[in-house]
Amino acid sequence: MRIAVFTRSTPDTAAKVEVDASGKVTWGDAATVVNPWDEYALEEAIVQAKNAGGKAAVIAIGAPMHDEALKHSLAMGVDEAYRVWDDALEGADGLAYATAAAAAIKQLGDVELVLFGRDSVDVGTDQHIYATARKLGWTMLSYVSKIVSIDFAAKTIKVEKVLEQGKQVITASLPAVVSVLKDINEPRYPSFIGIRKAQKATIPVWGLADLGVTLPASAARVTAFKNLPPRDTRFELISGTPEEQAKQLVDKLLEEKVL
Repeated sequence: MRIAVFTRSTPDTAAKVEVDASGKVTWGDAATVVNPWDEYALEEAIVQAKNAGGKAAVIAIGAPMHDEALKHSLAMGVDEAYRVWDDALEGADGLAYATAAAAAIKQLGDVELVLFGRDSVDVGTDQHIYATARKLGWTMLSYVSKIVSIDFAAKTIKVEKVLEQGKQVITASLPAVVSVLKDINEPRYPSFIGIRKAQKATIPVWGLADLGVTLPASAARVTAFKNLPPRDTRFELISGTPEEQAKQLVDKLLEEKVL
């Protein structure tokens, strides 16, 4: 039995991301990191697989740059790593991602639980998670802050979800796709031995033909990227007592017709 988890490499959130002269998104020589939300999903996959006596398998869908995230996952303690890539996936939308993701899960064959981080910080979306659950026809559980229990024999999972109004504890059927929040655990740091072992690992790459799947027609496609226009920002320091500052501020707001 396997628990699968998806990850990807993303630019460091502190990196300066911009569009270069050729129209491609670049972050200079800044290093890529594991998508920050995925670290919690990876940790949970490792823990739950160990508790169940199974294996944790990590999958990345994308170009070779995502091997770094996979090797980081192996260094953390994930048992297996796979990457899915095909030229047809270049610039593909969330539905195409989900099609490939669902096919990869079926390729593994003995998966009862799939974990995702809350979203991907580079593209700022989580729609691919819901689409993957729909493609598989599995239960979808989002915004999970705690996995209370899993009974693989009875095919049930009990989780705690975060809602705007508070928290909700629900029991659902397996197999399931779960997106987790950072409250769920504290991700471990890869050990030195784990890092060395992961660097030597060979990551199997599956193409769409290997998965026996063709992508649906894209409902949306990115045609170009543009940098945001520069902002002309100005400020003025107002001196005086608090009362004088307040009066000057109100006068300026009235002058600019803000009030």
